Amino acid sequence: MTRLVIALTAILAVSGCRAPKTVAVVPPAPSAETTAASRLQADLAAIFSTPQFERSFWSVLVRPLNSSESLYELNATKLMMPGSALKIVTAAAAAELLGWDYQFETRIVSPAPLENGVLRGDLFVVGGGDPSISERSDTPGTLRAIARQVREAGITRLEGGVVGHDDLFDDRTLGDGWTLDNLPYGYSAAVSALEYNEGSVDLVIRAGADAGYPVTIDVRPQGSGLQVDNRLVTVAASGTGMLTLQRYPGSSRVIVQGQIPAKALPFVRTASVDNPTRFFASAFREALVAEGVQVAGDAIDIDDLVSKPDLSGSRTLTTHKSAPLRLLVSSMMKVSQNQYAEILLRAMGATGATGAIGANGATGAMGAQRVRDVLRSWNIPEDSHVIVDGSGLSRYNYVTSDALVRILQAMRNDPEHASVFVDALPVAGRDGTLSRRLTGTPAEGRVRAKTGTVDNVRAIAGYVETTEGETLVFSIIANNFALPNGAVDAAADRALIRLATFSRRSRTSGAAPAAPVSP
Repeated sequence: MTRLVIALTAILAVSGCRAPKTVAVVPPAPSAETTAASRLQADLAAIFSTPQFERSFWSVLVRPLNSSESLYELNATKLMMPGSALKIVTAAAAAELLGWDYQFETRIVSPAPLENGVLRGDLFVVGGGDPSISERSDTPGTLRAIARQVREAGITRLEGGVVGHDDLFDDRTLGDGWTLDNLPYGYSAAVSALEYNEGSVDLVIRAGADAGYPVTIDVRPQGSGLQVDNRLVTVAASGTGMLTLQRYPGSSRVIVQGQIPAKALPFVRTASVDNPTRFFASAFREALVAEGVQVAGDAIDIDDLVSKPDLSGSRTLTTHKSAPLRLLVSSMMKVSQNQYAEILLRAMGATGATGAIGANGATGAMGAQRVRDVLRSWNIPEDSHVIVDGSGLSRYNYVTSDALVRILQAMRNDPEHASVFVDALPVAGRDGTLSRRLTGTPAEGRVRAKTGTVDNVRAIAGYVETTEGETLVFSIIANNFALPNGAVDAAADRALIRLATFSRRSRTSGAAPAAPVSP
């Protein structure tokens, strides 16, 4: 045994074996950029994971403009109901298919003979889908201008009437998935190839001087065919005001009910009309009369004729073109105008391979297919969106935050689209649907985005420019909540303030400031 120990000792001595040494491995210090990104992720996670949102569902994605790497993501590939944030998709596809210079065309034609200023038959207004002929538009009085052109073409009298020709689009004037309780309101108005005043009227409501006094409702403009059933009551000046509209599809009767505090200032609510084509024809008939053209017949929808005449050889008396698409999209995005979006969807459905308006009877479904075609060409995954309408009113629409961010990146990085598309978006604290949000915060003027709202849905997606000048692309969508909308918006606004102040150079890029935000 002693010999064995001596032998082993000798072997160890010869081999030079030593006890192992412990070597300390010091990891490299994280870069300022890595630390800043980590802090951003932690701060955003804290915003969206508070206990008040335990029963809600968020989808959030933030990416640098020119990168596919995410700064932050939460359920970014889950399908979400977007509300009016879907207009981002509609506007992008319309720009690609129709082009920013596209103009809608309305034609005034007649197959009847013209003798000594007398048109021996009907006058037809052939709609091309122009959504902007409205007394609320930047150029009110368009119908009078068109009527004046008819008179200047030598027409002094019509022996027939005014017929609204709306066959470019099909007669399904409401979108799939629109809820019944929304239909009486102007934002849910029916869609037609002949659209006047966005298919709606203004109800000017004036309370009585004291409790029990009648409430008056004036309808502007006239000629809508809408019958107002006024069930409003005046309550004490200290009371709470509330108002609802009720109208069923196919009915021209709208019930206005609720209560208005005494001495309240007059206010306006918009109400949809039942037949936008007949509304257009009626308004144009009145415009002709106002311009000194006698009209013997009535204003009707072409669908009310026993047989539709062949207008192929008709005389064109005048043509009206809308403002270019770039201006229409700006109007649509700034105030979230639903009828503009629905008409764009159907116009895309009516386009042929050349981009020109073609076949009659275009449907929303046809337009949705054209939108999907565009998204496929941009390599947007086909399973990342379900497109049913153009406005986002439908509760059947779904889109992922990943898809929205990819579309926003594609538009901003395309020289043909970038400036027009970005300028069309509302600016935080400045205009449109964001005029009252993020005011007085570092995000004011730095966020350009489209909002979205339907019941239990709030969304905002667009671009934020950081104080260092970096452009970040984001989508923030909340679904399935029972909280006040203001609480959800406040969380999104805190996140946008945090993004606006994000700095890659600073290790201490701070958490979202505690500055108040507007709900």
